[in-house]
Amino acid sequence: MVNEMRALLHEAASTPPADDIDLAAVLSGGRRRVRRRRARFAGGLAVAVVGVVAAGGLVSQGADGRDTPAASVVPRPDGPVVRLSDARQAQEGTDYDLLTSYTNEDLDAANGQYYDGVTDDGLILFRDGPHGPENKIRYALLDPATGEKDWLPPMGFADQIWPAELGADRLVLTSTRAGDGADLSGRLQAHVYDRSTRSWSSVTWPGLPDITGLQSPVPGPGGRLYVGAPATKGSPPPGGWPMGPDGEADDAGAEGDTYDLWSVSPTDPADVRDEGLRFGAVAFTEDAMVWTARTNGKNDRIHVRDLATGAEHDFDPRSGERCNLLGFGALDDRIVLSQYCGTYDNGRDDRIQILTTDGDLVTTIQDDGVSGWVTGGVVRVASYARKRAGTYVYEPDSGSFARVSDANSSYGLGGPTPDGYLLWDTPVGEAAGPQEPIPGATQWLARWR
Repeated sequence: MVNEMRALLHEAASTPPADDIDLAAVLSGGRRRVRRRRARFAGGLAVAVVGVVAAGGLVSQGADGRDTPAASVVPRPDGPVVRLSDARQAQEGTDYDLLTSYTNEDLDAANGQYYDGVTDDGLILFRDGPHGPENKIRYALLDPATGEKDWLPPMGFADQIWPAELGADRLVLTSTRAGDGADLSGRLQAHVYDRSTRSWSSVTWPGLPDITGLQSPVPGPGGRLYVGAPATKGSPPPGGWPMGPDGEADDAGAEGDTYDLWSVSPTDPADVRDEGLRFGAVAFTEDAMVWTARTNGKNDRIHVRDLATGAEHDFDPRSGERCNLLGFGALDDRIVLSQYCGTYDNGRDDRIQILTTDGDLVTTIQDDGVSGWVTGGVVRVASYARKRAGTYVYEPDSGSFARVSDANSSYGLGGPTPDGYLLWDTPVGEAAGPQEPIPGATQWLARWR
């Protein structure tokens, strides 16, 4: 799949994307593994690019009369700040217990087999494919203790599919049949596997408008899936984006995009609900629904709704004048924002901001080339910094910050994991050239203590 999509991007784009773009991460829909400023588009696929933030207000006029970032240094965010250098080294047997691993020697040459997530009862969703002219995919449930695979019945469909819910009773995988638009909007489909009857069923919703393919459906209360129909899209300023110190257009502080929120039942094609809410990104805790005003650009408002009472409040997250919101999640009473805040003379300003649901600043993980997301009951941090690359884990309840690995694979692997599980990947092999990916990857699954 990865090599096939790289070829498609080259064919579809008038200016082909760089070959070192992490295409598997682009396709995984979670915006988790790609270093970028904002989401990009080419040939119907979202292509995300590496980027750094420029200082708010520190601009000068270029020869063409447009604002350009002035010479500057990365600013310090409000509140407590943590750097990668503050992380301790995680220890197997103390911080985590390794359960299993799986290695693909060459994902760049052919589609392979890999872990696609972990079910609530601790089995690995093992994916094989897509393969062949029909892009067929097959799945198994793998027991990490024994290595035995229970192959599921054939699915009968071959879209790009991403897991949304991996429960003990059912698996819900989703796909979006995108149209010709650059925003990847299209018809949502759910593919549900009943684990008791060992049977698949597929659902579409005639009453649901086309939804964005840039955001994965978000599981919410009552087993519903929450999705966004495109509403407004940010655009560059007149004359285009100013040039950053790294020689690339710097779109920090972009206008951002909005969506209209809808929810559906994964098993009933008639159960479609317009939630009557315009948002940027949405997430759920056990007690609350939280959402932003915008995403893929500057966001200055977070909203919180109590699921029991319906009471709502909102606040300014104080993210910074030029921070683009790229990732969003929630965990217990914590909200997590992954942001690109500009490029400066001394590097990128990437941030993972953590706040309480009341708006109090807990901490900001700030460094050059980091992104973060909520998974398995912790915040997983991916770093691409030259000397501090790898996977890190931040525990919001204790403030513990630990480095798990010293490298990331070139591919966005993995999927949903229940609390207490950690899934990460490391590279295998040598790249054929400076613009080529490292061909292989090893995935690791552990119980986080």
